[in-house]
Amino acid sequence: MGKRIVVALGGNALGENLPEQMKAVKKTAIAIADLIQEGNEIIIVHGNGPQVGMLQDAMTLLSRSEPEKHIFCPLSVCVAMSQGYIGYDLQNALREELLDRGINKGCATMLTQVLISPADHAFLKPTKPIGSFMTKEEAEVLIRERGYRVIEDSGRGYRRIVASPKPLGIVEIDTLKALVESGHIVIACGGGGIPVANNYGNHLKGAAAVIDKDLAAEKLAEQIDADVLVILTTVEKVAVHYGKPDQKELDELTPESAQKLIEAGEFAPGSMLPKVEACVEFVKSGSGREAMITQLMKANEGLEGKTGTRFHL
Repeated sequence: MGKRIVVALGGNALGENLPEQMKAVKKTAIAIADLIQEGNEIIIVHGNGPQVGMLQDAMTLLSRSEPEKHIFCPLSVCVAMSQGYIGYDLQNALREELLDRGINKGCATMLTQVLISPADHAFLKPTKPIGSFMTKEEAEVLIRERGYRVIEDSGRGYRRIVASPKPLGIVEIDTLKALVESGHIVIACGGGGIPVANNYGNHLKGAAAVIDKDLAAEKLAEQIDADVLVILTTVEKVAVHYGKPDQKELDELTPESAQKLIEAGEFAPGSMLPKVEACVEFVKSGSGREAMITQLMKANEGLEGKTGTRFHL
């Protein structure tokens, strides 16, 4: 019996720019097609870190150079743009790979909004760097003109930082469920989803924020009643004492054992930490649910229990 699996793709699966992305998605499509060929239902979530920053930089440059022609583009709109063009490359590569294997399944990218709270504490202390590096002078202009918050990043220059609020729910969840139930492969919550807040009435307002894609994938997996959450990254297994002589890879974790390691500071914020937190949250959300972290090309082996770090009760 196949399983319903939410797959979260890391940035390594997409490349740093358009030419790299077109090559990277072909490799990604092979790994995803392997899972589909085994009879699994697949829902794909992807990151957009380099891409959304590139879009925001380009739109900011246009609005500053020709303000009479180009208005400033909000970050939430840039997230929507990145969902569209990344999904376009990904769904085409996956369609081609499946047809080459004699599998005829629909694949669609859904522009996905994710609810956040406007009162989320993340807005008080933004931590997510986006966009390219700037000089101090360039940063000061954007602080003055746009009210940006910036940080100096390890001597390499200044970057804009934005909030990374907690995802509360998927706005288009019913439509997404209908597509999955009818046998389609769905690409959703790209870049963590378009962050929106329900400030008043039925109006959803976009926020200048970036939702962590692993946490968004977990929320999606919960709401779509997935069996497994698979987070694909650059390492084959989660490790403790990472990068040290006594580094140790882990085959499995329970929520309790993972929480102890989190409290001990074993996982880097913005890197492995949200991945582990997402896996723990999903496993705790329902009976029989499992999660796994492994490399892109090891996904199928991981589901067969041959590699990766498995999270379970």
